[in-house]
Amino acid sequence: MAFGMKIVAYDPFVSPEMARKMNIDIVDLDTLLAVSDFVTLHVAKTPETVGLLNAERLAKAKKGIRIVNVARGGIIVESDLADAIRSGHVGGAAIDVFDKEPTTESPLFELPEVVVTPHLGASTHEAQDKAGDTIAEMVGLALAGEFVPFAVNVNAAEASETVRPFLSLAERLGATFGGLATGVESLEVSYEGEIGGYDTRILTLSLLKGFFGRISDDPVSYVNAPKMAEERGITVTETTTTTAHNFVNLITIRGGAHSLAGTLMGLDGEARLVMVDDHRVDVPPANHMLVVRNDDRPGMIGLVGTIVGEAGLNIADMDVGQAPNGASAMMVLSITDAVPAEVCERLRAVEGIVSVDAI
Repeated sequence: MAFGMKIVAYDPFVSPEMARKMNIDIVDLDTLLAVSDFVTLHVAKTPETVGLLNAERLAKAKKGIRIVNVARGGIIVESDLADAIRSGHVGGAAIDVFDKEPTTESPLFELPEVVVTPHLGASTHEAQDKAGDTIAEMVGLALAGEFVPFAVNVNAAEASETVRPFLSLAERLGATFGGLATGVESLEVSYEGEIGGYDTRILTLSLLKGFFGRISDDPVSYVNAPKMAEERGITVTETTTTTAHNFVNLITIRGGAHSLAGTLMGLDGEARLVMVDDHRVDVPPANHMLVVRNDDRPGMIGLVGTIVGEAGLNIADMDVGQAPNGASAMMVLSITDAVPAEVCERLRAVEGIVSVDAI
């Protein structure tokens, strides 16, 4: 993509939706060979992939094709590739893996159209040092409960520079939603704006980590969060769009009768809740919050503030949002301490208050 190429791929394990997120077209192998000018191999060596590119398949390739194999030796039949290059059907190749390693003889060595290098992998002193540094960094991230980019059992790609700032927001949205919604059977997560053009799986994992961290006593990680959803019968769907109507980027969660949306604002990327149950608000997410639904009439803010103040609770932030139809209002309060159950009961007893949720 960096060279302005159109990318096509053959991978029977990649879904069409995932291919769309990566801006590639999935085709069968014969089609890929027939339309490609350059082909790179990135497959494991298995009984199914040994001899994957043989004389028969190379004959179907586009004339002048150039092939790069830095995956595993044996995936290309070396003698067949050499014959195809000699005939002029294949324009050239770059190879650093061979059927037998170490190798001192190959029909490819004598061809000027072929570039070969030793299969060093991470076997240089510099690479070994770097690998050790990377492993230490990844272990540190794992111990801190953060996302480990190269974990083999995490179903997500490494977070891009655009997506990474939203990891914390997604987790806080999930935690807030976990305190707001109970008994949900499905979670619908949507990503709008610039982030909608990236791989957002890690954001959904972060959101689930926050959600189950709020409602479960068990340790929750990027690895086991999807399993926890499966065990509880909660289906998780994800949608993306590069169009955002009111914000540059927006993450929205819906489940049961509840909805929640958040974004990052300002140069510092401050996390903000901008919608709760379809009421537009603007407050930072907090560990302790009150969500009060009430009739839209004068005096309600004062009543709520009085009860909260009499309980010795400090309101750190607050906003009021109206329902789309204007029939009701919602107060969202960030509280510095946990809200006792008796405070919620006092609030619920006030005429004009429809519901109270302590998060």
